[in-house]
Amino acid sequence: MFDYETMRLIWWALLGILLIGIAVMDGFDFGIAILLPFVARSDVERRIVINTVGPVWEGNQVWLILGGGAIFAAWPLLYATAFSGFYLAMFLVLAALILRPVAFKFRSKLDDVRWRATWDIAFFIAGLVPALIFGVAFGNVIVGVPFRFDDTLRMTYEGTLLGLLNPFALVCGLVSVAMLTLHGANYLALKAEGPPVVRGMRIGRMAALAAVALFIVAGIWVAYGIEGYSIAQPIPHDGPSNPLLKTVTREAGAWLVNYRLFPWTKAAPIVAILMLSASALLLGKQRAGLALLASGLGIAAIIATAGLSLFPFMLPSSLDPRASLTVWDTSSSLLTLRIMLAATVIFLPVIMLYTAWVYSVLRGPINEAFVKEDTHSTVY
Repeated sequence: MFDYETMRLIWWALLGILLIGIAVMDGFDFGIAILLPFVARSDVERRIVINTVGPVWEGNQVWLILGGGAIFAAWPLLYATAFSGFYLAMFLVLAALILRPVAFKFRSKLDDVRWRATWDIAFFIAGLVPALIFGVAFGNVIVGVPFRFDDTLRMTYEGTLLGLLNPFALVCGLVSVAMLTLHGANYLALKAEGPPVVRGMRIGRMAALAAVALFIVAGIWVAYGIEGYSIAQPIPHDGPSNPLLKTVTREAGAWLVNYRLFPWTKAAPIVAILMLSASALLLGKQRAGLALLASGLGIAAIIATAGLSLFPFMLPSSLDPRASLTVWDTSSSLLTLRIMLAATVIFLPVIMLYTAWVYSVLRGPINEAFVKEDTHSTVY
C-alpha cells in the first residue's frame, strides 16, 4: 500500500477532483438559476428553463455531499476549522440549497402570476448565493483566514461574515458567478430550444468575457498585491497532524513559487483562459456540446490554479501563520486514508457510471411543446 506521504498527496488530489465535480456538475444548476430572470419572459419559457435541470439537480448535489464527506473524513482539522470559521457563510449556502427544491416544488402549486414570480425569484437567489459565496470562500483562503490554535489545538476564529467580503474575495466571487453563468448558458443551449436559448447564448458570451477578465485581474492581484505563505524550514511529510510544529512566513510572491519550481503548473491558468474563451466562441457558433465541455474544462482549470498556487497549504491563517493547515499536518491517520481510498476506488466509478446513465436516459430537448404536453415528466 502507499505510504503516508503518498496517501496525503492522493487525498489532496481527490479533494481537488471532488471540488471540480461540485463546480462542474452542480455549477450549471446554479448557472441556470442565475439566468432564469434574464432569459425567460413568460411562464412557458420559465418552465422550459427550469425543466432543463429539474430532473437532475438532486443527483448533481451528490457531488457536494461527497466533497463535504471527504473533507470530514480525510481532513478533519480542515473540516472543523473551515466550517466553524465560515459558519454563517455556510448557513447562507445551506439555506439557499434548501430554498432551491422548495422553489421547484411550490411554484407549480398555484396557477397565479405573483405566486410563481415569487418562487422564481427564490430560485434565482438559490443559484446566485452559493455561486457567489463559494468564490468568496476561495478568495479568503488565498488571502488568509483569521484563526489560530492554542497548545491543545483548540481553534479560535476572530473573523466576521462581513469581514469575508473583502475586495479580493469579492473579485473571486464574481469570477465564480461569471463562470457558472457561462456554464449554465451552455447547458441551456444544449438542453433547451426556443427564445430562452438565444438570450442565454448572448448572456453566456458576455459572462465568458467577464470571467476571463476577472480571472486575469485576480491573478495580477495575487502576484503583486497579496502576501503568500511559505514554510520556513522543511517538515516531515509523514509526520503527525499537528500544524503548530512548523514555522511559516508571509512574503510577497509566495503564491507564485510553485509556478517557478514546477513549470508545468503554468498550464492551469493558461488552460482556464483558453477554455473559457473557446467556450464563448463555440457558443456563438451554436456548438453547445463542445461549449459545455470547454466551460467545464475552464472551471476545472481555475480550481486547479488555486490549488496549485496554495500547495502545500490548504487553509492559511492570517492571525498566526504557524497555525496554517497544510497537506502534511492536517490529515486523518494513514489507516483511515487507506480505507477511504479503497471505498473511493469502488464507489466513485459507480457514481460516475450511474450519472452518465441518467443523463443518457434524460437526453432530448426541452421546448414549449414538451412542457405543455408531457405533464408526467414536467412538474415544475
